[in-house]
Amino acid sequence: MQRRGALFGMPGGSGNRKMAAGDIGELLVPHMPTIRVPRSGDRVYKNECAFSYDSPNSEGGLYVCMNTFLAFGREHVERHFRKTGQSVYMYLKRHVREKVRGASGGALPKRRNSKIFLDLDTDDDLNSDDYEYEDEAKLVIFPDHYEIALPNIEELPALVTIACDAVLSSKSPYRKQDPDTWENELPVSKYANNLTQLDNGVRIPPSGWKCARCDLRENLWLNLTDGSVLCGKWFFDSSGGNGHALEHYRDLGYPLAVKLGAITPDRADVYSFPEEEPVLDPHLAKHLAHFGIDMLHMHGTENGLQDNDSQPRISEWEVIQETGTKLKPMYGPGYTGLKNLGNSCYLSSVMQAIFSIPEFQRAYVGNLPRIFDYSPLDPTQDFNTQMTKLGHGLLSGQYSKPPMKSELIEQVMKEEHKPQQNGISPRMFKAFVSKSHPEFSSNRQQDAQEFFLHLVNLVERNRIGSENPSDVFRFLVEERIQCCQTRKVRYTERVDYLMQLPVAMEAATNKDELIAYELTRREAEANRRPLPELVRAKIPFSACLQAFSEPENVDDFWSSALQAKSAGVKTSRFASFPEYLVVQIKKFTFGLDWVPKKFDVSIDMPDLLDINHLRARGLQPGEEELPDISPPVVIPDSKDRLMNQLIDPSDIDESSVMQLAEMGFPLEACRKAVYFTGNMGAEVAFNWIIVHMEEPDFAEPLTMPGYGGAASAGASAGLDNQPPEETVALITSMGFHRNQALQALRATNSNLERALDWIFSHPEFEEDSDFVIEMENNANANIISEAKPEGPRVKDGSGMYELFAFISHMGTSTMSGHYVCHIKKEGRWVIYNDHKVCASERPPKDLGYMYFYRRIPS
Repeated sequence: MQRRGALFGMPGGSGNRKMAAGDIGELLVPHMPTIRVPRSGDRVYKNECAFSYDSPNSEGGLYVCMNTFLAFGREHVERHFRKTGQSVYMYLKRHVREKVRGASGGALPKRRNSKIFLDLDTDDDLNSDDYEYEDEAKLVIFPDHYEIALPNIEELPALVTIACDAVLSSKSPYRKQDPDTWENELPVSKYANNLTQLDNGVRIPPSGWKCARCDLRENLWLNLTDGSVLCGKWFFDSSGGNGHALEHYRDLGYPLAVKLGAITPDRADVYSFPEEEPVLDPHLAKHLAHFGIDMLHMHGTENGLQDNDSQPRISEWEVIQETGTKLKPMYGPGYTGLKNLGNSCYLSSVMQAIFSIPEFQRAYVGNLPRIFDYSPLDPTQDFNTQMTKLGHGLLSGQYSKPPMKSELIEQVMKEEHKPQQNGISPRMFKAFVSKSHPEFSSNRQQDAQEFFLHLVNLVERNRIGSENPSDVFRFLVEERIQCCQTRKVRYTERVDYLMQLPVAMEAATNKDELIAYELTRREAEANRRPLPELVRAKIPFSACLQAFSEPENVDDFWSSALQAKSAGVKTSRFASFPEYLVVQIKKFTFGLDWVPKKFDVSIDMPDLLDINHLRARGLQPGEEELPDISPPVVIPDSKDRLMNQLIDPSDIDESSVMQLAEMGFPLEACRKAVYFTGNMGAEVAFNWIIVHMEEPDFAEPLTMPGYGGAASAGASAGLDNQPPEETVALITSMGFHRNQALQALRATNSNLERALDWIFSHPEFEEDSDFVIEMENNANANIISEAKPEGPRVKDGSGMYELFAFISHMGTSTMSGHYVCHIKKEGRWVIYNDHKVCASERPPKDLGYMYFYRRIPS
């Protein structure tokens, strides 16, 4: 055993001294209660630091806590020791050395101590024929940094030996089965072979679906018995639906449903309600064909390329990735790549764009010391910690260093040895942000636009105090709906985070070329000749912008003037312009035969964008508003209750309440909105808020006739974001100060669980009572002087923008293919293609999928 202060750069730590076995046991006795043997459910992190991307390959090695099994780099292990008092860590270090070759050219890779890191990932950047590994493990006892070399069976207590062996042999906490293997292990539903399908004439269109009970248009499931399209359940992030698919099963007993929008030729998500799990349906193609869905003719291959379309797709891949061009690698702060974990390029592209925005850099990396110091005991499960870790990894330059001159000379001499960049692996970040999400937690390719909105939702839910960097994306959309029969109008506003532009195919400027290409392509296919060079439709951006602003028909429009269904048209305008405008080109659709299609088009996206002409104008002179009358909606459940019938206060859908509150509306107003719309979902409740937000009692607590007064007894009437008194009392009963409880609840929209986490992670507010009291007094003063409640936070300004980033997609579907990101930095475009970061020579701005614009100050 030795004591080495030099391990931490401390002077006088080079002396070694031997100790007997009894001395080692005596040294470990005070720490034995804290040393644990990992159980089957424990996650053992021995590949990556919880706060950085240090690993056993790093210069300082990695320290694994023998109690929590969290790992820390040399810069962060002292923080964990100070916070938790845990003293015993396992130090892991992999030494990489170039092989010494003999006269015969060298032996196979040599690996000493091969039983130490059985599940430690090797460095893919190194050629195993040229390098060998030597792995080192030891126990380190803090604060004196005593070291005990491993293995040491003779001297260590039996419990410590067992714990060390268990840590060293543990599997990676991220290891999952191959997705194809996982799917094959799904059970075959016992209802699939004899499934009854009603001959009711239902045919499912390839798009435009909505829930038959609540009009939601996401997370929709097709019941394979009667063809009903209904929404699924709420997910942890407030996305999903109102559970009407499950209610439909409980009412009628129809067992199987398939998720719409996720059907490919070789797979689909099928759920069995009575079996309560995802299942396989061996007859799915036949069951889908019953409703007009031709699954088997959605021809595709593993990489998402159609067999008869492979040549054009290769061209797309080459253009977007700038293949064939000698690209110069970029290194240093802001030029760090992200390694692909297997279909994780959608996440990498979005995060590169996000952390090129100063507001996100300041919110997370700028607050790194505070966020890390006050992180929870398990920082791997904290959103702000993992965002900060990722941001620092991308921006610090620590993981993007140019090769040394000697290495460059060697690479020139050895042409076969190509330069490799370090990059970072977002494995821990992806595991957390995708947790409990059925799509992002899989290894399948996903839609970058959907992940962007998912990330914004997480930022909203985990904002740091009053700071919310996602405010830069938020804007208000004014929707004008006009009854075609009476010509009366209704104006409403909703929150959005991106602008979706349709592809105006009819406005293509090269229609003659497209017709000629199509004829030549068909002739080549018929005669089995090589396909002609691809001709893309050239679409003017102005035509897409015009299509966005044109009126659209409203399905199932109910006119309050006629009190009946009528024809209606809707136009959308910007009630506010965001600081950063995200534009999505709606390239993906379904054909009439249910074959997924991607519009492979070229759009002349402008570097400078002016949308000031899309500013909303509100009610115009001469326009007459539709009466404020709600349609008589009936809930189609077993009891046939009317929507406006009173529900019990305990039955209010809190997930809908929180979703609305996170938009910036007062909590009590959100509760009333959900209550008075009969738990019909956040979208319906949002419409209620827009209609009633001008009322003087809009933000007052909900008063329910027949239930004895306010729903939140004791809450200060009218105080915007005033926490319910019973929740404050519950926290103070745990021993916390009232001021702490108020501050925590205000910062978390009165969510009890998140408020407790906030208190533990913000100890600096414990004695800052003056600040809290002043904040409370200011809030009360605002209520007296301002009766109108505060709506969603927006950063309105000019509608002039400059392009600074875009994300491109290659492939035929969002469920396959590849994403890359281009970002303009220091006056030049840079391509981020997974771990490769290079100066862009020909940025394909006309082929992008998502575009990021920043406002030009007026």
